[in-house]
Amino acid sequence: MPKTYVRGAWQQSRAFSPAVITQGGRTVWFAGHTGQKDNEGKSLAGDFEAQTYQTFRNIEATLKEAGATLKDIVTVTVFLTDPRHTTRMTEIRAEIFGSNFPASAAITVTGFADPTMLIEIQGVAVVD
Repeated sequence: MPKTYVRGAWQQSRAFSPAVITQGGRTVWFAGHTGQKDNEGKSLAGDFEAQTYQTFRNIEATLKEAGATLKDIVTVTVFLTDPRHTTRMTEIRAEIFGSNFPASAAITVTGFADPTMLIEIQGVAVVD
């Protein structure tokens, strides 16, 4: 499915696109995903990097069930408990998405229902 990435100058350094244009396709809205435990059930409490990678693995698993991949994501909203993690989140997102970044917003929250959660990501994917 064709996608056009509107590439802003400073947005590239923060690993997001100001807009993503799609035509046609099937839309998948995915709920907020977290990663406070790894695939074996081990706690990732206090480890922002591990939780972020696990969150993307969990999103990837959900999208696979919906017939989509991470590359189909067109927008995400990232919720963080600590704004100091924004730069590391940006680096991980750049690693995962390459140069075709989804549109994005990052919001700092005071906490989540589970106090071990450090990040939550929700979004939209568009699939052929």
